[in-house]
Parts: sequence; C-alpha cells; structure tokens
Amino acid sequence: MNSYLRMVLTILCAIFCVASPLCAQAPADHKTQHIIFVMTDGLRWQEVFTGAEGSLMNKKNGKVTGETLLKKTYWRETPEARREALLPFVWGVMAKQGQIFGNREKGSDAYVTNGLWFSYPGYSETLCGFADPRIKSNDNVPNPNVTVLEWLKNRPSFQGDIAAFGAWDVIAAVFNPERSKLTVNAGYDPFTAIPITPQLELLNHLKAETPRVWDDEPFDAIPFYTAVEYLKAKKPRVLYLSLGETDDWAHEGKYKEYLDSAHRVDSYLRTLWELVQSMPEYRGNTTLIFSPDHGRGKAPHKWRDHGQKIPDSKYIWLAFLGPDIPALGERSNVAPVTQNQIAATLAAFLGEDYAAAVPKAGKPITDVLPH
Repeated sequence: MNSYLRMVLTILCAIFCVASPLCAQAPADHKTQHIIFVMTDGLRWQEVFTGAEGSLMNKKNGKVTGETLLKKTYWRETPEARREALLPFVWGVMAKQGQIFGNREKGSDAYVTNGLWFSYPGYSETLCGFADPRIKSNDNVPNPNVTVLEWLKNRPSFQGDIAAFGAWDVIAAVFNPERSKLTVNAGYDPFTAIPITPQLELLNHLKAETPRVWDDEPFDAIPFYTAVEYLKAKKPRVLYLSLGETDDWAHEGKYKEYLDSAHRVDSYLRTLWELVQSMPEYRGNTTLIFSPDHGRGKAPHKWRDHGQKIPDSKYIWLAFLGPDIPALGERSNVAPVTQNQIAATLAAFLGEDYAAAVPKAGKPITDVLPH
C-alpha cells in the first residue's frame, strides 16, 4: 500500500469514528475496564453530606428507643465528623480519591428529571438515561426501554459479562431479562445462574426460610453476598447492585434502622472495593459508581416519604471512584448534574458513546471523565 492510499484510509477511519455513534470514545489514557454500580434506595442527600440529623434521633420523630446509644454511634459535633461516622468509606476513600456531587449547601445540585420522584421511574431513568412517561408506577412490569447494560451487552466491540442484583423484586423488571438476556437476580428468587456453591446454597435457603419483613424484598445482606459470590465466580465487566433497606426503614419512620442500613451499605462498598483491588483482573482498572434512585422530604416530618407531593425528593447525590476520575473530592459551586447523565457516564468510562447512540439520553458528566 503506497503512502498516499494509507493516508486516505487513515483520514476516512478518523472521520468514521468521529461521526459514528458506534465508535468507542476512549481517550488514550483510558484505564477503566470494569464497572461496579451500587444504588441504595432513597438515601437522602442530607445524611450523605451532614450525617445523622439531630431532630430525628428521638422517639417522637424517628421512633428511636435507644437515643443515647444511637447518638454515641452517629452523633458528632460537626457535619463533617457526623457524615464520616455514618459513611466512613464514602468520605474516607470515595470523596478523597474521587468525586461526590449533591451537597446543596455548597452549590452542588444533583436531581432527578422524571418529575415523579419514586423508585421505578428513578431506576429506569438512571439505567436508560432518560425519563419515560410510560414508567409511572412501581408495578412489577417489564421495562419497555433498553438499559445501558443491555445496550453494552449488544455492542459488537464489548467483550465480557454483565450482571445485575437487587433487593427489590421489581429490579428484575427494570432490566427486562426476558428481552435483554442479562443475568439478573432480585427479590426472593433463588439464584441458580451459576453452579451452586455452599455459599449460594445457604443464601438461597435464607431467602426461602427467613421471616419476611417486606413481601417484595429481603434484607440487603442477601443480594449483596449473592453479588459477591457472582463477582468471584464470573468476574463480570459490569456488576450492578441495588439495595433497599434505606428506603424501607425510612418509610416506617425508624431512624436508627435507616442510619444503620446506610452504614451497612457503606461497609458493603468498602468490601467490594477492597475485594476488586485484591483481584488481578480488577486491580487498577475498576470504577465504582454510587447513587440513590430518588431523595426524600425534609426532617422532622416529611423525611419518611417521597414523590410528587414532596418536591425535595427530587434531589439526590452521585459519587464516583476510579482510575480515570480526577480526584476533585466534594464538589462545590458547580453546574448541576442529573440522574439521566449516569447511563452515558457509565458507558463513557468503558469507552462507549451511549449519548450518541441514544440522543434522548443525558450527556456524560465530563468532570469525572479523563481529560
């Protein structure tokens, strides 16, 4: 091939890559090869950024019976100390080595765009990148929209496994596994997608045999440890995990249990992060994303609930940690970020241009991507 023809082909390839939504958009220094995306249902931005709220640490507003012990565990004199007591991994690792958005007291808004501010619309917006007016209830019906995980799975250039786990049984419907063919396990369904291990057998027994506080989801420990077993066995490129206790305990008005469940989620994040850093397949090439599906109302009276009648429940938070993310920490005085940007941001970490392929999706959050 002569030099002129080689030059023409190079230019044509470059033009195609710029113009085509199918072309990967990974920069030269792109490192992320794996994604772990954890969501915890309805955890308020107020606790994330200022820790336990004093007006709720009592029997009247938070159904607390052991107030002294609760305050010993989570109460500190400053918001910074309180939030670190509640979420030590988020503030000790994620916020120091990555970025976190959503502290409205510091000029960093993060919010939901679907206008409904409850779970199924929030999960669908997060995972598809846009709000869909057809998703207007929490009914357990298959999502008509393709999630970013299903889109990635069908990309010719994408190699590797994708799996999703959830506490709430409707999480399976969000991914529509009948259509998507993704590995999905949620609610009380036994997990049988991989060869059974003693650990998985025990988890399946616990799902079936332990008393049920909620009909539609087990305690968070069940889906979390199921996901860990899958991670160790299959080493997926993308692992999604949705946890639910933060929302359930808040709806019941039990503030101690709400705080304890948030603290456990933080410990689960640490466990996942330390696990992947111990595995050669993941070490140094994994990005962790952490967010809720919606917010909640203000204390002391409306913190239990969310939805259209509680406008404050539109506000959320987003946290990112990984090898490509500039370590800018807690963001302040920045442009708002939105829930519909998460899908394209997740894809961009893997070098894929979801926003070009799905124009109605939110654009990637450029601040967390390598420049």
